[in-house]
Amino acid sequence: MTLRALLITLLTISGAAPADQPANPSGLLPTAIARPLLEQDPGVAAARAGLEVALQDAGLLDKSPYEWIASATTQERKLDHGPRYGEWSLGIERTFRLPRKAAADRGLGQATIEESEANYGEALHEAARELLTLWLDWLTAERSRELATSTLQATKDSLAAVHKRVTAGDASKLEAGIAGAELATQRGLENVAKTQASAAWARLSTRFPGITRQSLALPSPSPIGDDAALLRERILAESDELKIMKAQVKKSEFRAARAHADRIPDPTIGVHTVSESAGREQIAGISLSIPIPGAARDLRSARAIAAVEVSNQDLELKKRQIDTEVASAIATARGAYESLQIANDGARSVQENTNLMQRAYALGEAELQALLLTRRQVTAALESTLQAQVAALKAYYGLLLDAHLIWDLEHD
Repeated sequence: MTLRALLITLLTISGAAPADQPANPSGLLPTAIARPLLEQDPGVAAARAGLEVALQDAGLLDKSPYEWIASATTQERKLDHGPRYGEWSLGIERTFRLPRKAAADRGLGQATIEESEANYGEALHEAARELLTLWLDWLTAERSRELATSTLQATKDSLAAVHKRVTAGDASKLEAGIAGAELATQRGLENVAKTQASAAWARLSTRFPGITRQSLALPSPSPIGDDAALLRERILAESDELKIMKAQVKKSEFRAARAHADRIPDPTIGVHTVSESAGREQIAGISLSIPIPGAARDLRSARAIAAVEVSNQDLELKKRQIDTEVASAIATARGAYESLQIANDGARSVQENTNLMQRAYALGEAELQALLLTRRQVTAALESTLQAQVAALKAYYGLLLDAHLIWDLEHD
């Protein structure tokens, strides 16, 4: 699936109704396999638990921090040369949060939730990036192993051809020895390739336990043409790092609003009743107390306002950094795709030369050393093509990953 088709499909789905599964490029690890692996990642699980903490924090901010305070006193009054009277008093009071402070606290709680949601998305994104890298590394190692096995078989065929010529008297035993040495070398290289493939699978299956060993054909990347601008905008819109920074700006703004509102102290209101002179005197009253604000409240408000400017500048810096990274990633993806095409053309040319050299040697028209040299060249060309394909895939899939176009990474 081309990038343009992928973007159009996603936008169509977003504009119509929610889809059970997002569009996935052909050859990519299926979402049904990747998504459970990501959800089970400890980092993602921790971020998901952090969201629950944020919900509780928001609930605490929504509630007033003040509680009712009950008080009771008892005393005895003694008159000179007179009787003694038992007296008591009861009271209850509470400080009330002013409406502007309550609104600022609720806004701060909502911004805290948004930040936690963005942290969850970023944890999911980072786990997805690691899964993609390890998965492609394993497919690459498997493909290298297949190339080594194919080269080994070709070397065996060459050795068989040498033995036929030796038997027919058209080749010396020295050539048979040279072919045997080449076979030993290729066996060693194949063993190295097998070891690397096993190690790559061990890294993948250990980091993401539960993944099935389903070797897929290494897919081909799609070119990035006129879709670069749209892709760039989407990556910026979906960036969880930016969402985190934006939530932090909101938090700074609500803290500033809270500090500004806090310049007016919260009032404390209470009611009390008093019994004196053995109940002959009953007193009931209402109390109101308000702290007298000092200069510290204004300073805290000014500091909070200055912190908002810091957050805004940090956000602008992060936007520029991510925009720069995206522009570089798009340029890298385009260059990697062009390099892959060049490597493919070179590999085809070298392969044709090797086929011609194989026939020429079988007919006694070429030397063994020339045949072995062309085989080494074609092996190197195929390995170079493989590395170019992997580099192009990592660049291409990396952009799709950052744009949240794969593995159902899209979220508000």
